[in-house]
Amino acid sequence: MDGQTALKWLDEAAEFSEPGPGVTRMFLSDQHRALIDWLQQKAKSLDLDCTLDDSGNFVMRRPSTTPNARTLLIGSHQDSVRNGGKYDGMLGIIAPMLTLARMEPLPYHVEVIAFGDEEGVRFSSTLIGSSAIAGEFDQDILPRKDRNNIAVRDAMALFGLNPDNISSIARDPATIMGFLEMHIEQGPILEEHNAPVGLVTALTGIERHKVTIKGRAGHAGTVPMHLRDDALVKAATLVTQIHKICSETEGLVGVIGELEVKPNAVNVIPAQVDLTIELRAPDDQTRHTAREQILSFLNEINGATSQCVYQKSGFYCDPQLVEHIEHAIAAQGHDVIRLFSGAGHDGLAMHRLTPSAMIFVRCKDGLSHHPDEAITSQDCAIAMNVLEAVLQRLAQTPH
Repeated sequence: MDGQTALKWLDEAAEFSEPGPGVTRMFLSDQHRALIDWLQQKAKSLDLDCTLDDSGNFVMRRPSTTPNARTLLIGSHQDSVRNGGKYDGMLGIIAPMLTLARMEPLPYHVEVIAFGDEEGVRFSSTLIGSSAIAGEFDQDILPRKDRNNIAVRDAMALFGLNPDNISSIARDPATIMGFLEMHIEQGPILEEHNAPVGLVTALTGIERHKVTIKGRAGHAGTVPMHLRDDALVKAATLVTQIHKICSETEGLVGVIGELEVKPNAVNVIPAQVDLTIELRAPDDQTRHTAREQILSFLNEINGATSQCVYQKSGFYCDPQLVEHIEHAIAAQGHDVIRLFSGAGHDGLAMHRLTPSAMIFVRCKDGLSHHPDEAITSQDCAIAMNVLEAVLQRLAQTPH
């Protein structure tokens, strides 16, 4: 099994998408179900045992020659953003499946997990599947609804899952030896260094806030400018301040990702603006400081309220796993490029269960979350060789 086979399978998986450019595959959607059916066929062809857990994760297992051995978890997410790319997430499912298929059984169990929900597009809550496995699932997510007013709990039931069983998905840390994820870089650093793969040292922490700013509607032609309470004007000051704080703080990025103006009419002064704030930094204190600065500014805006709807701390990858990846990359004859991930991944939940680490794969122009997302079969093959070498090194260590 080589890189060309992996890319062929990734092309096939990309067909399980809503109509339109790129890949659109939401959590618990018809496309999610179709992908699971396809993965099950592929997994059986590779002699992998398969289960679908009650949080929507599809788990493929290669048993060990030693029944009582611990388990190494490898995986990534099956869901996508709207009009995303075919390699984001799915590379970290397909490439490990094919890598295991060409290896002899290992002295530890291996599970490749297609996590159900990492992007969080449908229900605005990420890491549902990985947090369930890590024993950190938030039950308050279950009533949350999508744009069609369908709650997470109801969507799970329609999918054939039992959300009441999610607590039983949590793994015993004593039985797990680590978590590895292979993922496209989603940035330009590896391409800049002409490196096919990279060693991830840390994952960024992420937090998201929903903000509502209220003003007062009025006729746009009759209310004098100095008497207006324009919600959009007030929101604009916040947007500018957030951009300033993020631009001036090293290691911090942020975005106003959603913005809705009400009543959104051409001749009406905006009465309300709803927006989202997302902050990311690998160092939690950097992010916390920025948050306090932003909330302090927000408190000075009349009619503004906010709610934190999501927060995950960043983490530094496990030193021993990092060392294994470093040796594996060097053994392939490539420079070891160390970099942190500015994107969130399932490792943000999994590292609370077990030592975790990541391998990045070069992507063309650093492009991700886009239909033109691309990798080469040669880079994919190198990444698979690196993963295989890491698995062989782990076989030589106590487990």
